[in-house]
Amino acid sequence: MAIDYKSSGVDIAKGESLVDWLKGSDPTPESLKKQVVSGIGGFSALFSVNFSQMKSPCLVSATDGVGTKIKLASDFNRYAEVGQDLVAMCVNDMICCGAKPLFFLDYYSTGRLQLEPAKEFLTGVRNACIESQCVLIGGETAEMPGIYQGNDFDAAGFSVGVVDQEKALGSHLVCEGDQILGVSSSGFHSNGFSLVRKLFKSDIADWIDQLIKPTHLYPQLVSQILSKTKAHAFAHITGGGIDNVARVIPKGLQAKVLPWEVPSLFIEAKNRSKLSWESLLKTFNCGLGLVVVLPKESVTVVKAEAQELGFDCFDLGSIVTGDEPLLVDYNGFTEQG
Repeated sequence: MAIDYKSSGVDIAKGESLVDWLKGSDPTPESLKKQVVSGIGGFSALFSVNFSQMKSPCLVSATDGVGTKIKLASDFNRYAEVGQDLVAMCVNDMICCGAKPLFFLDYYSTGRLQLEPAKEFLTGVRNACIESQCVLIGGETAEMPGIYQGNDFDAAGFSVGVVDQEKALGSHLVCEGDQILGVSSSGFHSNGFSLVRKLFKSDIADWIDQLIKPTHLYPQLVSQILSKTKAHAFAHITGGGIDNVARVIPKGLQAKVLPWEVPSLFIEAKNRSKLSWESLLKTFNCGLGLVVVLPKESVTVVKAEAQELGFDCFDLGSIVTGDEPLLVDYNGFTEQG
């Protein structure tokens, strides 16, 4: 009997049926799809652009994964959440320079393709793209028997956006006297899960609903902020926690960060890990998903926009003169906030 590709563990027909499903059940609004010349199902995707309204358009790229949080998805059959995580980890980085996301591609690999988990995952990806005002334009699904065991899988995301170079945000705009605001996270987001899974291993089923919560998507918030007021820089708080703020602080200035109320989920992690406040804040986001550096006159508008979209927004401090880019009052944190 012949040994074919299917008998070795790769089912091409099943992969093609997933593509057909994705093409045939697309809820993406026509307003987003109008620039797609050809998308899912081809060898590559074509996206039509018109940047005539920009003086110096720059393409912006971002790529990321979900990390070991993906293990929770396979263990507890919660795939849609990490689909959103994948998009968020890319577009939330991209918007920090003021860019508008245009399109997104995903890579999904597993030992044996199971249609329902894959569909759930891709539904999470596509819905997150729609919320982020970009298009899922293509991707790749790979079956790799012998590489993954059981329900194991992995995913990577790739996004492209655009910003007018003269309007790009970043450290070059940050100045003394600027205020620092924090925008709430939904939980751990998609960072630190090698430690999280270890800390909650004994009773992880009791915590799964909190641990699996998908990363907040911030593109709509940033878009609304920039359409109504000024911001100088955004920092996406991912791996490394509060240290990410230092990436948008220019030489000679310092972000002086004051304590904020840390959500109880992170207090639980602190108690289980016995980490110091400094170590905790440099490992997890501790309730911060996005940090905004902005002129004082923009604070009220930004807080109102955040509240309108359901985010908590709180004062973190200000920009002062200093040799080190980041000064955090670690001693001011308490377990009561």
